[in-house]
Amino acid sequence: MNDYILLDCQPPLATVTLNRPAQRNAISFDMWHELAALMRQLDADNEVRCIVITGAGGEAFSAGADIADFHKHRSDSVKGRGYNDAVNGLLEALAEMSTPTISMIQGFAAGGGCEMAVATDLRIAAEGSRLGIPVARLGITIGHREMRGLVDLVGKGNALYILLSGRLLDAHEALRVGLVNQVVPPEDLHDATYKLAHEIAALAPLSHAVNKLTLRQVQAKPVLADLTDEENALPLAQFDTEDYQEGYRSFLEKRRPNFVGR
Repeated sequence: MNDYILLDCQPPLATVTLNRPAQRNAISFDMWHELAALMRQLDADNEVRCIVITGAGGEAFSAGADIADFHKHRSDSVKGRGYNDAVNGLLEALAEMSTPTISMIQGFAAGGGCEMAVATDLRIAAEGSRLGIPVARLGITIGHREMRGLVDLVGKGNALYILLSGRLLDAHEALRVGLVNQVVPPEDLHDATYKLAHEIAALAPLSHAVNKLTLRQVQAKPVLADLTDEENALPLAQFDTEDYQEGYRSFLEKRRPNFVGR
């Protein structure tokens, strides 16, 4: 990992910062791979209960893919396939993580930066931020994984509005269409984000992991009759965990639970 990606790991939280403020935190070809590997690394750490992703400098969460890479990695369809695989690697890692993720957005979240934020579980934006995926301005399109994530989040109509208009939505319009979960004043962004992150981290990590997996299964099989026996049994597995016993006892004993992730 290079200086373009900063990690501050203080369990139960970890913060990943895109650190190219002079380039509005544009994501280079190598950074897509490095971010995917880092997310998998953090997801494997049982001490990390929530991950916050943000951008350095205050001007941008991320302006998206670094156009400086396009000649080398996106100049034709053959090279473009490798680039799309790199993007999909990060989006897949984020989608499949058991650990909850939050995007803390200030400034621009455009193109691939917006797509990365869409792939996280939650998004909190500062007033004045602008979000969108203006790929039509460059004559390119988004891939199937990006499209599915966007449609799942904001619906068909809003996805097409974002893509066909090429606009960058202000934070409040992004909230209206479901692109972000919360909008706060810039001076409150850090505290609001980390308050939520700490609340998430204090809850049962296995519950979070299973809820995220159940959501993916429901999205993949909307007709629930198609679920396998193993998938049907998934919500019952929590009753056999130490965390369930701890949560149940702590509720009866009127104390804060101490979840261990087992």
